[in-house]
Amino acid sequence: MKTNASQNLTQGNILHSLVSFAFPVLLALFLQAMYGAADLIIVGQFAGTSQQSGVASGSQILNMVTMVITGLTMGVTVYVGNAIGAGKKELAGKGIGSGIALFTVVAFIFTMILVFCSDMLALSMHAPQEAFIPTSSYVRICGIGTIFIVAYNVLGSIFRGMGDSRTPLITVAIACVINIAGDLILVAGFGMGAAGAAIATVTAQGVSVAYSLYLIRSRFLPFAFSRSYIRFYRNPVLKILLVGVPIALQELLVQFSFLFIQAVVNGMGVVASAAAGVAEKVCVFLMLVSSAYMQSIAAFVAQNNGAGRLDRSRQALLYGIKTAFLAGVAMSAAAYFGGSALSSIFSSEPLVIANAHDYLKAYAIDCLLTAVLFCFIGYFNGCGKTLFVMAQGIIGAFFIRIPAVYLISQVNGVTLFHIGLGTPISSLVQIILCLFAYRFFQSRQKM
Repeated sequence: MKTNASQNLTQGNILHSLVSFAFPVLLALFLQAMYGAADLIIVGQFAGTSQQSGVASGSQILNMVTMVITGLTMGVTVYVGNAIGAGKKELAGKGIGSGIALFTVVAFIFTMILVFCSDMLALSMHAPQEAFIPTSSYVRICGIGTIFIVAYNVLGSIFRGMGDSRTPLITVAIACVINIAGDLILVAGFGMGAAGAAIATVTAQGVSVAYSLYLIRSRFLPFAFSRSYIRFYRNPVLKILLVGVPIALQELLVQFSFLFIQAVVNGMGVVASAAAGVAEKVCVFLMLVSSAYMQSIAAFVAQNNGAGRLDRSRQALLYGIKTAFLAGVAMSAAAYFGGSALSSIFSSEPLVIANAHDYLKAYAIDCLLTAVLFCFIGYFNGCGKTLFVMAQGIIGAFFIRIPAVYLISQVNGVTLFHIGLGTPISSLVQIILCLFAYRFFQSRQKM
């Protein structure tokens, strides 16, 4: 029997609808974070600091690729959400078919870059000499599985656009289990280090995508679709790109700024390099609630704007900020006071743990700020105001974060705590920009 897991976000209690949609997204992001963290944890425990540094630097590159792809697929989420909210099933189907065709090309391009330019990418990261080969190997092997990264994100964007946040949860849970098992076998069992972790990652992604396709065949879908829809429809492609490209460009530049930070830290030695990688993995978990609200508010707003329910969209933003900030307070306390305990999950090296905790103290501030910032970004994405999202991201990354980190790094006796302060400084500026933009767009709607 086919089932329908989609949710109509245009009706019912706003807070209940938002939270019930966001909770599976949160669980999926948690499992996805575990999926990525497993490589660093297991390599750190069984393969040593140089291999862990390779995974830390390599995963930064892969994370940038993933975030760019996620940004592009937001165009599919918004297009499909608007079409379903407006009751236009055929347009939704054409949007999905166009998205599949478009992202097939995207997958090919990223695969070529990661596979054939892995050494160049490792060099650009200023990977420590002893971690250069592990970094390059991790990037190259994961690059082979780029098609699975793209497919997973496209399928996830489709499900979220139709109000289904549970199916992505199931698929990422499967990937998480397979990846951890693969890491234990290849890294702990066969001593393959960073290369083994990369092979486990690619295998898990492939199985996850296969199961996603199986699940989609067993569901009633709120849109028209057949294989003939997989083609480049001009209007849907343009609208998907209009929304997705600015978000993807913003994510690219933001992630580039974090790559710059990693490169600066790499210049401080292999211990600092591994510590920053550990801290960044911890930060992924600390930011989970904010990230879940960003994705959920975007889908919620896309459906409600498509149905003409702008009031529900605005209220969802306010509810999101209030509840995400409460979670941000708890995450901030965990980062500042429990950073060593959290870091010890990823490393057994005392120096790496101590330096990671130092870095996390700066991120304790950012936990409070991103709770507000990510909700605003989700709202603007759902409204299709992605040019502004791109602009505020560029300002935060290139005019605030990178200059701040560079200037701080020139000070004698600089520590990872000082380097980490560049991130909350940029988040604060971006929030101010979002507040001005929100008031501007609201005044335009009332005219």
